[in-house]
Amino acid sequence: MSNSESVEQYFSRVTDLVNKMRVYGEDIPESKVVEKILRTMPMKFDHVVTTIIESHDIEIMTVAELQGSIESHVSRILEKTEKINEEALKSQVNFTNIAEPSRSEDSRDREGGNINFKGRGRGSFRGRGRCNFNQQWRDNNFRPLNQGRGGHNFRSSNRGRGRGSFTNQERTNFNCYHCGKFGHRAADCRFKQQANIAENQYKHTGESSDSPQTLLLVANNFSGDGDIWYLDTGCSNHMCGKKELFFSLDETVKSTVKFGNNSNIPILGKGRVAIKLKDGSQNFISDVFYAPGLHHNLLSMGQLSEKGYNMQIHHGYCTLIDKSGRFIAKVKMTPNRLFPLKICHEKFSCLSSIIPNDDWLWHMRFGHFHFSGLNYLSKKEYVSGLPIVNIPNGVCETCEIGKKHRESFPTGVSWRAKKLLEIVHSDLCMVEIPTHGGSRYFITFIDDFSRKAWVYFLKQKSEACDAFKSFKAFVEKQSGCKIKALRTDRGQEYLACANFFDHHGIQHQMTTRYTPQQNGVAERKNRTIMDMVRCMLKAKQMPREFWAEAVSTAVYILNRCPTKSVCDKTPEEAWSGRKPSIRHLKIFGCIAYAHVPDQLRKKLDDKGEKCIFIGYSTNSKAYKLYNPVTKKVIISRDVTFDEEGMWDWSFKAQKEPVINPENYEEENGHVNPTPDEPETSSRPQRQRRLPARLEDYVVGNDNDPSDEEIINFALFADCEPVTFEEASNNQYWRKAMDEEIHAIEKNQTWELTDLPADKKPIGVKWVYKTKYKSSGEIDRLKARLVVKGYKQKPGIDYFEVFAPVARLDTIRMLISLSAQNNWKIHQMDVKSAFLNGTLEEEVYVEQPAGYEVKGKEDKVYRLKKALYGLKQAPRAWYKKIDSYFVDNGFQRCPFEHTLYIKSVDPDNILIVCLYVDDLIFTGNNPKMFVEFREAMVKCFEMTDLGLMSYFLGIEVDQRDDGIFISQKKFAGDILKKFKMENSKPISTPVEEKLKLTSDIGGKKVNPTLYKSLIGSLRYLTATRPDIVYGVGLLSRFMEKPRDSHWQAAKRILRYIKGTLTEGIFYDKNIDVNLVGYTDSDWAGDIETRKSTSGYAFNLGSGTISWSSKKQQVVALSTAEAEYIAAASCATQAVWLRRMLEVMYQKQNTPTMIFCDNKSAIALCKNPVFHGRSKHIDIRFHKIRELVAEKEVTIEYCSTEEQVADIFTKPLKVELFCKLKRMLGMIQA
Repeated sequence: MSNSESVEQYFSRVTDLVNKMRVYGEDIPESKVVEKILRTMPMKFDHVVTTIIESHDIEIMTVAELQGSIESHVSRILEKTEKINEEALKSQVNFTNIAEPSRSEDSRDREGGNINFKGRGRGSFRGRGRCNFNQQWRDNNFRPLNQGRGGHNFRSSNRGRGRGSFTNQERTNFNCYHCGKFGHRAADCRFKQQANIAENQYKHTGESSDSPQTLLLVANNFSGDGDIWYLDTGCSNHMCGKKELFFSLDETVKSTVKFGNNSNIPILGKGRVAIKLKDGSQNFISDVFYAPGLHHNLLSMGQLSEKGYNMQIHHGYCTLIDKSGRFIAKVKMTPNRLFPLKICHEKFSCLSSIIPNDDWLWHMRFGHFHFSGLNYLSKKEYVSGLPIVNIPNGVCETCEIGKKHRESFPTGVSWRAKKLLEIVHSDLCMVEIPTHGGSRYFITFIDDFSRKAWVYFLKQKSEACDAFKSFKAFVEKQSGCKIKALRTDRGQEYLACANFFDHHGIQHQMTTRYTPQQNGVAERKNRTIMDMVRCMLKAKQMPREFWAEAVSTAVYILNRCPTKSVCDKTPEEAWSGRKPSIRHLKIFGCIAYAHVPDQLRKKLDDKGEKCIFIGYSTNSKAYKLYNPVTKKVIISRDVTFDEEGMWDWSFKAQKEPVINPENYEEENGHVNPTPDEPETSSRPQRQRRLPARLEDYVVGNDNDPSDEEIINFALFADCEPVTFEEASNNQYWRKAMDEEIHAIEKNQTWELTDLPADKKPIGVKWVYKTKYKSSGEIDRLKARLVVKGYKQKPGIDYFEVFAPVARLDTIRMLISLSAQNNWKIHQMDVKSAFLNGTLEEEVYVEQPAGYEVKGKEDKVYRLKKALYGLKQAPRAWYKKIDSYFVDNGFQRCPFEHTLYIKSVDPDNILIVCLYVDDLIFTGNNPKMFVEFREAMVKCFEMTDLGLMSYFLGIEVDQRDDGIFISQKKFAGDILKKFKMENSKPISTPVEEKLKLTSDIGGKKVNPTLYKSLIGSLRYLTATRPDIVYGVGLLSRFMEKPRDSHWQAAKRILRYIKGTLTEGIFYDKNIDVNLVGYTDSDWAGDIETRKSTSGYAFNLGSGTISWSSKKQQVVALSTAEAEYIAAASCATQAVWLRRMLEVMYQKQNTPTMIFCDNKSAIALCKNPVFHGRSKHIDIRFHKIRELVAEKEVTIEYCSTEEQVADIFTKPLKVELFCKLKRMLGMIQA
């Protein structure tokens, strides 16, 4: 803090600096800021700093509290000093009157030099010399403040040495224009730097007025400063006469206010006025009346008192203290006995309160596009629906703040493309604040010929290559043209696309190093977009997290704006050949009221909901809206807009929208398909794929609801019904139940009959479930009629119940093979699969609730086929589908009974894998795919799900260069379930050198909760081998978990938090060779001294099979532990080899298994028994036979290359990350 700064100025400067650092990602704790301020205060504040440190807890003290404490101290010092000065000046005046009682004003003016305060030193009362004044003067008790040696010299000779001499008469006439005191000038005012805001304003508003004014006259007869508010005890309510100061205003409130002279002023509204605090934050004065005839703003002290404020008036000052005891302000009373309080108001941008005319309105609707461009666009009629826009007088404050830049340099004419997609310009832009979906980048693609732009949002720069591939496929399909060249800067984001460019014959033009001007089209486009984004967000005070929506809207608008590069057309028309309409454009961020269809509300529910307009839907004739209350995005075309209004984001819950990041993604790229006129009455087209964030979807108001409305209706209900009575009141769940009954009857599952005397019917019940897609969107509402199978008796109601399901190893193997061979995997679902299974037993069930046959309520159903819930239902279904496959030419795999292969020759292969009622299939002949689909649909009621994308909770991304599998959604759900979504990430799942025991004496943990967590984590290992060891270790303590185990489990969740998007990638460019790794620790279990075996098998680039398991016997040495682990690995290798052979991927060479223990390798290769191995169980010696038969071969590798090491012990961060990459794990 410099000597010239006031306390307020210094705190303001520190706050600005901290806020800037936070914008750039450096989040400084408030305690550190407080500590820094205390260390940098000048020496004159040392005693204050000492007091604060001793009396406050610095760790929890806020910057605002510190500032209040220091300013309170300064105010007390000022008050005491001013009191002493007034006493001194009073004595000084008395002294003058006694010394010269008969002297006139004229003579004093002429002879003002008779009495001097002169001396040596800086102060006016400090001197060196003689002091001579009589007793009468001494009786006045006048003693100068800073008296030096020699005392005082009152004589006309003015003797002595020193600086600064002025007469007593001169001092009493001087008036300080800073503090208002007499006796010194403003330049000499020692309190100038510490004076409060009210004193400054007091001087500014006419302190020297000779005639004091009453409150009534001040309030009505004089024009005042809008920043001044007068504290008034006689005012019943806060009142303000300036509408532009209101942040929100309810103009339905009408009243009048009466003044002391019987004059009345109308009250035309009630609202909130935004003010800016010293620390830069925003606050509000609430319940303020809007009185247009009022020239000064009034603060009702009575209303403040009701809100808990404490006001103390003492010695001409009014001190405001809030209900928590914090110092708010100290207001000085003026000579006319008023208390003016200067308040800094938030300055709202143009049109934030009132839109003057249509010119400004269209300026806002076009995202603050410049007026000259709008004028040109309207005169040339390049778009329909735009009136003539004139260039108005005045300045748009939002544009000046959001778009201000240096003047551009002269540019030359460059070569232009002659056809669509001849050249595409691209550039990547980073934004510091992540979106709700976690994106930090956006990438733009601009067609050089039409200058139309597309935008994609990325979480990482490495996603740029995938974005270009999606863009290429889209634009080439739409235009019928091929991309010939891509022009970018020398960013690293396109390095991964080099092979792709070569393969598709695309020339990648890059700028010269450090010369971004050569990519001027894309650079300028991104600058224009960000200028518009800043303006749109600022104009409506939108949170910055909505920048992606603003970018999408800006690109949409710019494609409909003129550009010098395209003559007589907009980019949209140059691209599509159609003149776009802009009648539907609205101001971004304005208030919008969306209609709630009849199907989605009850009789007394609101027919509309208040939202914010955030863009245009890319898939339907509709607007995109956001409801800050429900935190949902809505798509609707039945919308009423209040373009002058904006949302109140002052509350923290609203300012930080809680949209699930895992279920949120920005709409990328395809901004062009949006129809130009959403207000038409035609029905919106069905959207095949909605972004995950559109959790609350509303389209149109047709009587027959669309599939999207049905799918998303559950989000209005918040939960699934539990009873039939609850579900029957909802038409969507009722429809789901109707579909279930229809499927049962269509399948001839039962027949109505009388109950035999020796039989008892089994009850049935309804189960309701909302089905979700991998993105988190609702797929459908499912009502299932299930039998109360727990009432069945074995040997009577059922006999055999076993039914096989596919192993996850098999599924991953199939995915890896598909990636290597460039096969596509398809997915189908059997509707009500268990209803197809034929029953061998005689089973009777009751009639379901709500569907009893009238007049036959006493009858029961005899089941001819299985129902869900029956013990034998899975086996009955499996027998049915198994017989179907066998009858249709499929061979059942002898090593995996849910895997079926149909092959004419090696060039015509179809492989089907079944998991209950879900099946996936792949192969090398698309014709066989079509035939298989048609045959399945004829025999069963099927749902064709297209390419495999979400199977058993596993997300599958089939790319051009391979297949990526992950469980991002499931991992996110686990974090939410156990309230760890905001935890701090960590680098490894298990702490290095961690040793867990039963810990009998430790704090107990809820076993049910612990088992639920471990069970969830175990299923997550389907695509996350990196957590297998940690989960396996914690699974040993399921019965009696303790706090130490719970903390270790939470560490795994913290690791998952930081690696949420990781999964396994199977690259198509790697040979199909099976390679194994085996490893073991030694006596790692402290209590049992048993070792942990681990193995991994890679097929191509990714791991398909792995295990981490405690050995069943105690090993006597590391070699023995490794030998036992290798035996387990070898048997798994045999099974994998057999599976590959069945799928026509036979391994012609022995499978290599790598081990890092040479003694164990020797045991595997040496068939002779000796003392070191004679005690080992026979089954572990199977590996010797496999080595001899050349099924497998055991090879040595170093510990640093031993992949299976990750399954046997905790590792250091560096080695852990290396081995994880060797498993084929990457970020999405």
